[in-house]
Amino acid sequence: MNRATFSVGTFEVNCSIAFENGKALVIDPGAEPTLVVAKLAKLGLEPAAILLTHAHFDHIVAVPELLRRFPALPVFVGTEDAKIISHPFNQFPPEYPPVEDLKDTKNAARLGDFLRSIGWQAAVEVIPTPGHTPGGVCYLFTDGESRTLFSGDTLFCGSVGRTDFPGGDMATLRASLGKLKTLPADTVVVPGHGCETTIARELESNPFLQ
Repeated sequence: MNRATFSVGTFEVNCSIAFENGKALVIDPGAEPTLVVAKLAKLGLEPAAILLTHAHFDHIVAVPELLRRFPALPVFVGTEDAKIISHPFNQFPPEYPPVEDLKDTKNAARLGDFLRSIGWQAAVEVIPTPGHTPGGVCYLFTDGESRTLFSGDTLFCGSVGRTDFPGGDMATLRASLGKLKTLPADTVVVPGHGCETTIARELESNPFLQ
């Protein structure tokens, strides 16, 4: 598996494109859909699916435009977060306008079935990590000895996601972090914002993982 990660939007969300054999999974396209499309074109890729770590506005606003350009794309998201996509609080205009209900979103827990159907080779585990949002998930990609965790806003370099938004809960987030603490130390962590890190580094220095 290969990967391209780049920042999009005012809130500098880390949008990632994971790809192999010409197939691409777009993770957290939070803004700037034209940039996302340009990255795909530069890499010579056709998107196969959109993966959302959670449904906060800064991680989803580019989705409608991507679906206009690629109508067949499935969108995978945690079921509890699918409910908040069009909620009135989930916007920050003008750059982040309301996102209308995305019809036919797919349960992130079923991602494995889809990936097998398209011949995706790298193993992908969907880890439920509520706390920042009720239905947040992390995506763990394993390719040989290499592991990459797309952690969204569950785990940052040196910190964790906020829990003071509607649906957030610190006790729930701590339980989710407990799952991530058990991952191999050399797992690369690509958070929803900020610099990349590793599980080893976070176990050593992140106060929320102590």
